[in-house]
Amino acid sequence: MALTSLPTPYGIGDLGPAARRFADFLARGQQRVWQLLPLGPVGYGFSPYASLSAFAIEPALISLDDLVRDGWLEQADLEGAPSGDPDRVDHAGATAWKRERLERAFARASERDLPGWMTAFFEQAAAWLEEWVLFISIKEDLGDRPWIEWPESFRDRHDHALAHARETLASRLQFHRFVQALAFQQLTELKQHANARGVALFGDVPIYVAHDSADTWGNRHLFWLDGRGYPVAVAGVPPDAFSTTGQRWGNPLYAWSEHHRTGFRWWVDRMAMASTCFDLVRIDHFRGLAACWAIPSHLPDGRGGSWIPSPGDALLGAIESRLGRFGLIAEDLGIITPDVDALRHRHGIPGMKVLQFAFGSDDRNPHLPANVTVDTVMYTGTHDNDTSRGWYEAAPGLDRHRFLNLAGTDGSRPALDLMRLSLESRAWLAVTPLQDLLELGNEARMNLPGTTEGNWQWRLRPEALTDGLAEGLAGFTRSTGRA
Repeated sequence: MALTSLPTPYGIGDLGPAARRFADFLARGQQRVWQLLPLGPVGYGFSPYASLSAFAIEPALISLDDLVRDGWLEQADLEGAPSGDPDRVDHAGATAWKRERLERAFARASERDLPGWMTAFFEQAAAWLEEWVLFISIKEDLGDRPWIEWPESFRDRHDHALAHARETLASRLQFHRFVQALAFQQLTELKQHANARGVALFGDVPIYVAHDSADTWGNRHLFWLDGRGYPVAVAGVPPDAFSTTGQRWGNPLYAWSEHHRTGFRWWVDRMAMASTCFDLVRIDHFRGLAACWAIPSHLPDGRGGSWIPSPGDALLGAIESRLGRFGLIAEDLGIITPDVDALRHRHGIPGMKVLQFAFGSDDRNPHLPANVTVDTVMYTGTHDNDTSRGWYEAAPGLDRHRFLNLAGTDGSRPALDLMRLSLESRAWLAVTPLQDLLELGNEARMNLPGTTEGNWQWRLRPEALTDGLAEGLAGFTRSTGRA
């Protein structure tokens, strides 16, 4: 369940009352885990997997209701909110409207002493926060242009230019520090609220960052870029079941030798922060830690790439040396070779299986419940799939026949059938998209891989989370032995 999909009066979900109510709903339904999408500042296409920062939080996720509660805003400031379409997130409209309210909150904050917790946050987060606020302030001052198009003195980080920016944009830097402090305070409160009700937060760390990000601009030596700052090769995947031409994501690849030289400090710091924000953390595209699909940057799609080894053992070892084994999950879908499985097993990291993939082949299919091992997180589907009802309606006849045989039902409620099979499996954790619990069709699909428009927009209606639904979910959970 994505935070952005929560119903609020402001066109987009956030970290405030609606999120706490959802945690309460999960507790009533005897659920122990809430999985989220990445929370970073979104860029092109509003994708949470193409963030402007690997550390910062998207400002639109800040709850304005909580800012009123805490005295940063007045109730009158919330008048005229763009509630928008109840079924679709209004990313652009909500973000712009919320930005104006955050500016008002900052103006009030500038008239008084900041609380101690906020100044402490500025100090504790300085290693990434100062890079972020400088990047986003220059970016906004230059008309939101990508850093690769900035004047040379800013693009190439000349000392005199950055010093000048810190002086002339000082108020903007402080605004963005203030915004991140509010965001992390609200995320901490949500985690405490959920944990107090027995619900763990399950975060998501994209393996790559966007080229137009504070991380790439501030750490060019850590990425495979040419002398001008452009990617030599970009990330993606070869042709597969999702696309006959593969996928070209466009993210820059890592200069792993530089990461190794620094003891993987950037990665370790990134995972350290994730471990404080979440109880479980999924590493997206885990197979990229064994080898990544490198596509020469001039090619238009995923064809023509090649596998390049990654130092997964050394990276995970560095993370474990500082953090121990703290609840990592591997998103190991797609083309998984024996070396990827071996890497995951060596570090004791559970993998993923998806029931929608279980019925397209024979009895050896690794996604079939009979073949799933305990060290697995079992999904009915993910944000990249059809909803389960949509999957069933479009499934080939043989796939549907195999599914009905296994489920032992007439297929009238396929989403709940898949959910039951997931819960009954040996996987130690079973995760169901909320759209499947609500038995919604593909009008509620979250993302279509390989496309850039119309994604990340599904929105939950306020009346959907009834007491009856929670009671039914609790009964389902008890009857499958997972309460």
